[in-house]
Amino acid sequence: MDCILNNQTPITTEDPSSSEEVRNWLELPHNVISHIFLKLGAIDILLSAQSVCPTWRKVSKEPSLFRSIDMRNRSDLFDGKMYDLEKLARVAVDRSCGQLIEFSMDCFGNNELLAHLADKSCELRCLRLVSSYEVRGDALIDVAKKAVMLEELEICHCSFLEDTLIVVGNSCPQLKSLRLNHRGYMPTHVESDNEVLAIAGYMPELRHLQLLGSKLTNVGLKAILDGCLHLESLDLRQCFNVNLEWDLLRTCRNRFIKLRLPNDSTDDNEFDDATDDRFSERSWSRYLTFDLDTDSSDYNPNFDFYHYDSDLDYPYFICGNKLPFDPEDYFG
Repeated sequence: MDCILNNQTPITTEDPSSSEEVRNWLELPHNVISHIFLKLGAIDILLSAQSVCPTWRKVSKEPSLFRSIDMRNRSDLFDGKMYDLEKLARVAVDRSCGQLIEFSMDCFGNNELLAHLADKSCELRCLRLVSSYEVRGDALIDVAKKAVMLEELEICHCSFLEDTLIVVGNSCPQLKSLRLNHRGYMPTHVESDNEVLAIAGYMPELRHLQLLGSKLTNVGLKAILDGCLHLESLDLRQCFNVNLEWDLLRTCRNRFIKLRLPNDSTDDNEFDDATDDRFSERSWSRYLTFDLDTDSSDYNPNFDFYHYDSDLDYPYFICGNKLPFDPEDYFG
């Protein structure tokens, strides 16, 4: 009363933050956790979410979370660390337990990884290889022969002989989309229709075809028109050996719902750099900071949490209720 009469502020020992409701992310329902994990993606699950607590670790092993594995443009995630990306990819593929539908990798990969993918992923529908310089044709053939339901194939800044495409076409009769990006890889002032003749002869069910930077000529283009009768879209950007005289241009415009011409802009192309200088070849895929498929690792101060080891029964606790990401970003 004296404080009020004297216009003084009453003194309280109550912590002002104690009345605020703090959300406990570790007690989320199972279906909500799975929803968050699906939006995180397979790689972020392995590198962060699975290490939060035993419950999240258990959820992280569900095969349905690894039906799509996208390992493109991941340099921003590592923050100076170096990971063995082949090992990380194998762990993710194993977690899918044969349910893998879509696999994409960028600036890494080798024959051994594709062999592992072929053995474990017979349900594969989509494969994207970007700047995977160490992958050879026989490895791609192995995948095609085992993943016979493949519907989408993208090969960017890589090169395979036409014999490889022939086997892919024979082995994967349901192939609907083929994207080949040779820009910055193929030598200039060279004409070659071998690749597109293989496509025209052995991939008749294609609906979408990208030939960015291809060295095809009018001969190859006419073969595509005759052999791929179901084609709906054709991308001929940077195909400067093609001479689209009026009759051929009119035929293409009448045939295709979407047509990109040799001189059309490539600004919307995801991998447009003539030389991929984001990383030197395999510069960031040699090393590993911790074992991705065990239940223990050292404390990481950047994430502000400790890992739980179920075998050794290590204690687990979160410092300040902080997570390596904000779950709020994955609702909705």
